Amino acid sequence: MPCFPWRSRFWWTRLRTQIRAELVAELAAAAGGRGMVGGQMLDLLAEHENLDFGGIARLERLKTGALIAFSCMAGAILAHANEEARAALHAYAHDLGFAFQIADDLLDAEGSEAETGKRVGKDADAGKATVVSLLGTEAAREQARVLAEQAVAHLDVFGEDANLLRATARFVIDRRA
Repeated sequence: MPCFPWRSRFWWTRLRTQIRAELVAELAAAAGGRGMVGGQMLDLLAEHENLDFGGIARLERLKTGALIAFSCMAGAILAHANEEARAALHAYAHDLGFAFQIADDLLDAEGSEAETGKRVGKDADAGKATVVSLLGTEAAREQARVLAEQAVAHLDVFGEDANLLRATARFVIDRRA
């Protein structure tokens, strides 16, 4: 028992408040106009515009990537990770989010409703620009693979502690639903 127990409780309460505030701010950013909502807006606009690869990449990274990034950053916040670890997790999530969206677009282009559990062919029916429509299925599949490998490479700083995140990157591009 410390000689001033009130100091310890005060410090812990203040720390928990800071953690909550940081988590809420990260979630708000990930869900808002510079995150999922912004990505969804760009997705709706993409039905009426011809986007280049950079525009598609921005849209797809925001749509899901922002929420994946929040998940990674939430873990970093709760673990009191240093800036190097936070940057590595953010870079991982950035590449993983884009790979996830490309894989999702591939499922929409090639999958079956029975396999995916949802209607397929929606992007082509809407005339929406995607990495698949721009590059074709094989080049899009290769792009997703490269992004997943890049995501995994960002985790080197964590050693074996990040093996579950590495497995997640592989799952994202191999999934069929």
